[in-house]
Formats: sequence, C-alpha cells, structure tokens
Amino acid sequence: MTQKGIIPFLVFRYLRFNKHQPFISIAAILAFLGVCIGVMVLIVAMALMNGFDKEFERKLFIMNYPLTLVQGSPQRVTKETLEDLQKNFPQLKFSPFIQTQAFSKVGNHMEGAMVFGVDFALESAINPVFKEAYDQTLDKNTLDTFSVIIGKNLQNSYGLDYQSNLLLIFTTLTPSAMQLSPTIKRFVVKGFFQSGLIAYDRSYIYTSLEAMQRIKNLPQNTYDGIHIHSNNPQKDIITLQEAYPQMRIIGWWEQNGNFFAALALEKRALFIVLMLIILIASLNIISSLLMTAMNRRREIALLLTMGASPKEIKKTFLYLGNFIGVSGIFCGSILAAIILWLLSRFPIISLPADVYGSSKIPLELSLIDLCLILGGSFLIVFFSSYYPAKKATQINPLEVLRNE
Repeated sequence: MTQKGIIPFLVFRYLRFNKHQPFISIAAILAFLGVCIGVMVLIVAMALMNGFDKEFERKLFIMNYPLTLVQGSPQRVTKETLEDLQKNFPQLKFSPFIQTQAFSKVGNHMEGAMVFGVDFALESAINPVFKEAYDQTLDKNTLDTFSVIIGKNLQNSYGLDYQSNLLLIFTTLTPSAMQLSPTIKRFVVKGFFQSGLIAYDRSYIYTSLEAMQRIKNLPQNTYDGIHIHSNNPQKDIITLQEAYPQMRIIGWWEQNGNFFAALALEKRALFIVLMLIILIASLNIISSLLMTAMNRRREIALLLTMGASPKEIKKTFLYLGNFIGVSGIFCGSILAAIILWLLSRFPIISLPADVYGSSKIPLELSLIDLCLILGGSFLIVFFSSYYPAKKATQINPLEVLRNE
C-alpha cells in the first residue's frame, strides 16, 4: 500500500464497528447523532425566530409607516408643506394626518382609542391595510366627514356592523354653560381593517381630516404631521431632514427600537444556547477519537516503525473526526430542510390567528444565519478533532512495543 493510500485505508478501518470495544463505536455514533440533531434544531429554531421577527417587522412597518414628519417648534405642518414635499420628492408618497386620543363607547362598554384624521385616498396609497378596508366599504360616495373605519377586533368587541353608530369621547374640552366638558361626537362605521396585531385592531380608528380639524379646533389645512412611504427609509430620512431642518422626521424603527433590540438579544441568546448542543456533541468526538487512539496504540506504533510519518497519523485521526462531524452537519442540514419544507407546505402546527395575525407558522432562514450555523459547527468539529489527532502522534513506538 502506498503512503498516499494509507490515510483513507486507516480512516475506513477505524470507522468500522469494533466488536471487541463496542463503546468506541457507540461514542462515535452518539457524536454523529448529537451533531446532526444540534444542527437540525439550530437551523429550524433560527428559521422560526427570524420568521416571527420579519412578520412583526412587516406589520409594524405598515401600521407605523416608514417615515413620519411632525411639526417642529414653532413651525407647523400645513397644506403648503405637503405640496412642497410632493413637488420636491415625487418618488415618495405622503398622507397628512391629525391624531388624538379618545374613548370609544357602545352601550356600557368603553375602550381607549387613538383616532387618526386622514385623507382616505392618500392614506390608501401608503397603507395597504387601510386600502383593503377602504376598498371594501359599501359605497365610497357615502363616506362623509364623520365616517370611521375601525379594526376588526374592536368590531367584534362591540358587535358593530356597517352603518353602526360609534360614540367617541375626546380629551379636547368644549366650554359649556357652567364648566368645560369633553367633546363627544357620534360617528358612523363605514369599514373595518385587519392588521394582524391586536393592539392596532383594537385601538386605531380612522376618520376624515375635516372631522379632526373640527374636534381639535385646528385651522383648515393644518395637520399634526405627514406619514411618508419610502422603499429606503434609512436613506430618505437623511435627505428629508436636510431639506426640512425645522421639522422632525421619525423612522419606524425609532418608534419600536426597544422591541426589536429585545428580539435581537433573544435571537442571539437562543443561537448561543443551541450551539452548545453541538459543542456538547463534539465532546463525544473527542472521547471517541481518544479511545480509538488508546485502543490502537500498538497498531500506531507499528505503523510509525514501518515508515508512516506522524503527520500521516495526525491526518488520519483529523479526517476521522471531521468525517463524523461533517457527516452529522450534512445530515442535520438535510433533516432541517425537510422539516422546514413540511412546515411550510402542510398545516402541521396551527397558530391562533387572533394572536399572531396568521394561522401559518412564519419561516424565513436568512443566508447569514445559515452561514453562521454551518461555519460555527465546522469550527467546533475541527477543533474537537485536532486535539485527539495531536495526541495520537505523541506515542513512543519503542516504549509501546516493549510494554505491549
């Protein structure tokens, strides 16, 4: 046998089940299964975690709007500001709004609400959730000043239907004969939206700009701010802020920074914890290779005396450990791909749609996460194989052959 073929020969020989020392082969099998299951669980978990992150991000992106321009002190947002924005940034879409807090009331039931006065046509152009509700209204021609579009969750809570009356109690005070009283106005329900997030479906109410201007006693063509749709908000926010330094531009990520920071921390913690599964499995690779080296001491000593170099012995055990670990990584990746395919194709696990906005599990495995998982696994397997391979070359052939 040539020296070139001795390494594959020895690797194949040491991989065979050892009837005399079965614990060595069992340790190798456990190492393979540990790495395989660890990689599979880590890929599936990261796909689930990333899927939920992206799903929440998409929903928050829609309901919080990519960018929001609000008035600076003492500068106010007016129709002239809107027209100037539309002229200078034709690639962006704009929707003016007036917002206030209120209580919605039907019978003895009362809920807190955030009421937005919007231009229905402009709002539909930048908010697909609102557009769907706006398109499903019975007759757009019947939409008047005091029409409202509410969330599905609020509809179910109150048992409302099209043309139902909804009483709104605003925090804006109206002077009466003896005292200041809250502003109370009855609105007509003309549509229902569903964002998939209970917090928005229960508390957001959309009405006309004219209604909110009357409620808040604002001058005509004066707004609280302008919602802006942008495909690249991180870049456009800089351009807009430079063009309108007297105004304040807020990105959607700034409004939910703590939420996404918590999700990112949870994702990192989960990655580290699950990577420990692969690390623990790699200990079986170390123990299996060390037991193989101890059990084959006489054979290794004979090989060294017959001309095999320590480098070849080292490569043999390094390849042996890497074969066990890499085959585990490969099989784990295949199993993860099968599981993700099954979860995406069949309703194996059903989620409560009223909580998550969808009954289907969101799955999205990013290329970065996959590379980190595979790269980290390869490094763990390599270093787990390196130490036993190095110890196998430190055998003294003369001493081993004399004693054994």
